[in-house]
Amino acid sequence: MEKFDIKKARKSLYVPPHNEFVMIEVPALNYFMVDGAGDPNNAPEYAAAIEALYAASYTLKFMSKEVMKRDYVVPPLEGLWWADDMEDFAARRKERWRWTMMIAVPDFIERQTVEAAIEKAKEKKGLPALALLRFEQLEEGQAVQTLHVGSYDDEGPILKKLHQEYLPSQRLLPSGHHHEIYLSDPRKTPVEKLKTVLRQPVRTMP
Repeated sequence: MEKFDIKKARKSLYVPPHNEFVMIEVPALNYFMVDGAGDPNNAPEYAAAIEALYAASYTLKFMSKEVMKRDYVVPPLEGLWWADDMEDFAARRKERWRWTMMIAVPDFIERQTVEAAIEKAKEKKGLPALALLRFEQLEEGQAVQTLHVGSYDDEGPILKKLHQEYLPSQRLLPSGHHHEIYLSDPRKTPVEKLKTVLRQPVRTMP
């Protein structure tokens, strides 16, 4: 049974150049999502959200393989990040951050199957955060992205260059939340080798 891998099927979304900005068109994609707030390094609700996302994602993967006879690689963790005052985001005042953590769902899986997987994960895992999980479509459209290699806390300079230099030079404005895609497992990867896609949905200046 051949495994579907969204990173290969939609390569342009997951393999941007390192420290170089590229324009892409992001199609509507389906996700498991959990919303929350606080410092991801120590907020209990963040860890609970990640656990719930993976529990539902792997439950769905096995259901797809067993029932639909279609196996797939569970996509990487993704996150939308913002703050009520975006200065808090730029200044890395993480305790004031808001986030939506996500894992993509292949588009060949219908809502009914996804919702059944969530209920099955609740029964099997008993994780309270599964009650906060939802299935939703995200359509970002036009976006700029790049690949960052290194610590998450070292993203500041490339994001500053994006917002203060690249976007103005291209007559673009942000039109959605800062989006990160975590290609590396931080439990197994040295911090200096972590690979993260940094994406910013945009619109043209009027």
